[in-house]
Amino acid sequence: MGPSNSNNNTCERSCCRVAMFSGLKEKVGEVLLPGDEFSLETDDTISLTEHVKPEKVVCGPGLRRSGDRLLVCKSGVLRHKQPNMFWMDSQQRRYVPAKGETVIGIVTVKSGDVFKVDFGGSEQASLSYLAFEGATKRNRPNVQVGDLVFSQFIIANKDMEPELVCMDSSGRANGMGVFGGGGLLFSVSLGLVRRLLSPHSGVLSDLQQLFPCELVVGMNGRLWVKSSSVQQTLVISNLLQSCDTMTAQQRQQLFRRVAQGAL
Repeated sequence: MGPSNSNNNTCERSCCRVAMFSGLKEKVGEVLLPGDEFSLETDDTISLTEHVKPEKVVCGPGLRRSGDRLLVCKSGVLRHKQPNMFWMDSQQRRYVPAKGETVIGIVTVKSGDVFKVDFGGSEQASLSYLAFEGATKRNRPNVQVGDLVFSQFIIANKDMEPELVCMDSSGRANGMGVFGGGGLLFSVSLGLVRRLLSPHSGVLSDLQQLFPCELVVGMNGRLWVKSSSVQQTLVISNLLQSCDTMTAQQRQQLFRRVAQGAL
């Protein structure tokens, strides 16, 4: 009886995962609200003796697992990426720091061995002067109040002060550090940031064909752009801010009008 019961329980859990996975896929593209949930309850039509390959659901931003339930904790449109990743696509602008994410910050305070950096969150993050490539007690980095820094979170939880570094795990800057001479800093929604950072971003490809430029994207919703002229830089920032609420077709029409000189 023992082995038989164990096999039935394993198969039942597998069927539950499949039921949740299919239920999520049916809701892809629909608007969901906080409090919506998907349970692991199955239909009577699913056979518990039939072998079913379990599907592990990977929760992205806006979704949270709680026991046998999957809860929606952020309003937006449910998105899906093969094979089994789901997340909520929203126009949220409030950034909550997460370990490993890269952000654009502004140095606000320089006190002793630590800089305070404003990254747009509920509190400021600390950045040690030793958290730069090649920095030592004798060779300190040249960082002034008001400088922009592209940095990465190494500590980000609700019980501790956020901490940033400007180098990777091997001690290399890898594109991080002080930057921003002659460019323009502005803010967009976190949803647009994820679209810009996707491997095959249609927004970026269309923009690069229109205006070649330097672009730094922070996961905190801040963008820094620099082009060949001030006028082009302002046009690019206006285009990117307009893309926040546009569909792909509307964006392409806007970019064509700009290319033809209609705007």
